[in-house]
Amino acid sequence: MPKAAENLRKLLAGPDLLVCPVISGPLSARLTEQAGLPMALLGGFGIAAERFAMPDTGLISFAEVVDQVRNTCAAAPGFPIVADGDTGYGNAMNVRRTVHEFARAGAAAILIEDQVWPKKCGHYPGGRPVIARGEARMKIRAAVEARAEQDILIMARTDARGSVGFDEAMARCRMFADEGADILFAEALETAEEMKRFAGSFKKPTCANMMPKTPVTSRAELQAMGYRFVTYNVLVHAAARAMRDMLNAVRTDDLAHGPATLSFAELAGLVGLPDYDATAERYRVDA
Repeated sequence: MPKAAENLRKLLAGPDLLVCPVISGPLSARLTEQAGLPMALLGGFGIAAERFAMPDTGLISFAEVVDQVRNTCAAAPGFPIVADGDTGYGNAMNVRRTVHEFARAGAAAILIEDQVWPKKCGHYPGGRPVIARGEARMKIRAAVEARAEQDILIMARTDARGSVGFDEAMARCRMFADEGADILFAEALETAEEMKRFAGSFKKPTCANMMPKTPVTSRAELQAMGYRFVTYNVLVHAAARAMRDMLNAVRTDDLAHGPATLSFAELAGLVGLPDYDATAERYRVDA
């Protein structure tokens, strides 16, 4: 079976800044891989929006997310996918189980954050309350110890910048690095100087997230700052806009002015119909 975690380690050891789209499910995972991009992040924002039409506010359950991780990783075997594990769905012992299940589902890495539950997307208005440092440390320690039993990387995220301040976010990331996290992520940094200080302070890989609270920064600048990969949460927004525009074209009987689409044959190929037909032919029974 392809080793997604091993593939991600090889990517992180390379010299280039990695471009990491945020995906929401199996179809966007396959499209990302076919587009030649090196990795993807399966985010709770997109899962909540696409699968349930709900906000990213802690409403989706552990079992629902694991199911989405499993289906998404199965659509692109071996393709490195970082899966959003939110707060680990409980205390340190819950984090251990979450790491095990995400690894079994095929994720290359799991993201664990330090928000108070129920969590919210870090770029929604307002600051996100975070748990105490000691509890945050124990969650990452539990994740790292669970990692030793199954092959998966640990991406430790703090949301302390918004609710406490930049210095606290830095202190937490240093703590996560000391505990053995593989990747560090300070969410919702607000200035270029903060971004530079964060990425330049750690030898471990760091992630930049191009979302509303964080300044849009060129990839050349991000690489110069020291980031190893950058995420872009744009696919679900683009898909929702295209579907809305197409539905308006249907409503007004004006398909010619609707958004561009894949052909029927292209979509059938994307979901694997040719392979299905070729395999089914092996079992054809002659009349």
